[in-house]
Amino acid sequence: MQIAYFKSAKKLITGNGAVSALKSELSRLEVKNPAVITDKGVSESGGLSLVTSQLTTEEYVIFDDIPPEPEVTVIEHYAAELRPLIAIPTTAGTGSEVTNIAILTDPADQLKKGIVSEFLLPDVAIVAAEMTVSCPPTVTAASGIDALVHALEAYLSVNASPITDALALKAIAMIYPALPKAYLDGNDLAARESMATGSLLAGLAFGNAGVGAVHALAYPLGGRFHLSHGMSNAVMLPHVMKENAAVSQERFVDIAKAMKLSTQGHTDSEITEQVLHAIEKICRDVEIPASLSHFDIPEDAIPTMAIEASKVTRLLRNNPRQFTVDEIEDIYRHAF
Repeated sequence: MQIAYFKSAKKLITGNGAVSALKSELSRLEVKNPAVITDKGVSESGGLSLVTSQLTTEEYVIFDDIPPEPEVTVIEHYAAELRPLIAIPTTAGTGSEVTNIAILTDPADQLKKGIVSEFLLPDVAIVAAEMTVSCPPTVTAASGIDALVHALEAYLSVNASPITDALALKAIAMIYPALPKAYLDGNDLAARESMATGSLLAGLAFGNAGVGAVHALAYPLGGRFHLSHGMSNAVMLPHVMKENAAVSQERFVDIAKAMKLSTQGHTDSEITEQVLHAIEKICRDVEIPASLSHFDIPEDAIPTMAIEASKVTRLLRNNPRQFTVDEIEDIYRHAF
């Protein structure tokens, strides 16, 4: 076993009603002038009241003009004024509440870029299912598949460890059956809880094992064509997994068991095909578009996207299979 390091938020608080712990955490951290950073969708949904009701001081401000896919300049604007960081996710997807990774858009290069720093690890992460109830179905779908991608890529990563493996497989086991339910009924708190916790586990897994080619190929879609991070990953997931399957069959068998697929009496190759079919099916069940052409992305952009994706070596080196630029082009063409 290679040496492995494990990073997370300094403190995790989870479960239905967990947002009620915010008041005591603000007191413990001696926060005097809290700033609530969010976006218009969350503030207009009414979900923000669950947070503001915990703020006993009158001296707080709300910044709700953060765009869904923030650019570097947005962070530069606020970073100088902010200290203890308390992360409360309003989607079950990114796992950013427990990772040291931030994804921002660089408009100059038309590319999503990752920032990795221990300073990004929150002081406290509060993961409460009730904060995700107001999440609309389309966002529930894209962010939910994103969480599944995190778990799958962490389990297939060349940097996986016994700790991240356990987290990733449990995340898959929770997310796979719960996502269609949360998508169909946003008020299904049991499904929302499974998604919130599954996303958290997936975040802990990929925050330490890393993600791979799905994310790398998704970056140009977000930076150049402004697809959301979750949607970009969701569209590319089935196509990249097909390419990874040939070198990861044993791991695909474990994934099948986590998904509770039928494995008895089947060969590893047959089980791998079942997993690929299950991944394709869950994407269709939550109405993720099947192809890039749905988003009016021009096919002649493929060569440029392939070159851009090939440069995301921070992620590609985690992937179980290494791809040439030509092979990345082929994956994009299959995705059309």
